[in-house]
Amino acid sequence: MELLRDCVADERPHDETRVLRSLLILEQLAVAGQPHSLSLLAARLHIPKATLMRLIEALEQQGYVTHTPDSRGADRGIALGPRAAQLALLTLANNAFTRGCRSVLRALVEQLGESCNLTALEGDSVLYIERVETHEPLRLHMQPGMRVPLHCTASGKLFLSQMAPAERKQLLARLPLKRMTPRTLTDTTLLEAELDRLAVRGIGIDNEEFVRGMVAVAVPVRDAQGGVLASLAAHAPTARASLQDLLEAVPRIEAAAAKLVPLLSRRDLDREPMRSR
Repeated sequence: MELLRDCVADERPHDETRVLRSLLILEQLAVAGQPHSLSLLAARLHIPKATLMRLIEALEQQGYVTHTPDSRGADRGIALGPRAAQLALLTLANNAFTRGCRSVLRALVEQLGESCNLTALEGDSVLYIERVETHEPLRLHMQPGMRVPLHCTASGKLFLSQMAPAERKQLLARLPLKRMTPRTLTDTTLLEAELDRLAVRGIGIDNEEFVRGMVAVAVPVRDAQGGVLASLAAHAPTARASLQDLLEAVPRIEAAAAKLVPLLSRRDLDREPMRSR
């Protein structure tokens, strides 16, 4: 990153300098893991605001960055866009990291008989990193690169429950708590109470809150210091398994999560781990 900053410090309007600036913007947003304002990006990257605005506009047109609304609905935050996630996933594809993750997930799917996935906190949503589907015909089809809400998914609620209270409150204030099913918690007070209970248990649950007829349980993948690197979750249709069935499988999911730690610690998911409160 220092090498990129040295290049960015050069104010010559060469094409290669512009390219390096664009890469540095994407790198900063990836490391932060949350939206940045234009002012904050300009200060951290030492790029003039006018120049930065032009770069952001070009990146947004191509889908590499996007604007996220603040609590008042104004587009103030700049975050990574879907094309940046696709690029990251293509980079990861067919390498040792992907093979290692799929091996662990595949073994867990064989144990549980249900689909399992690895996710990360990406801005204000959950990003699917890897997933292995059950062989059963009745299943929820998801794929790496997809994003799902925080407030009504097992992984999302796990990430929220592990945040410091002030950070969580700030995030919930700007999240659109959309009702996905009749069981979705859209009242902030009720959701926070649920997250407090989950924080004590150290898991996340989805009791038909994201998709009607689907339940899920998520456990954290932690580093040696206790930071949350990612979430490992198991999903099942209620026609085949209950939420209680998945809760009883938590020890097996946690054992699989422990096997993922060396893989994720080496990569660090290109961001700082989220520290438990």
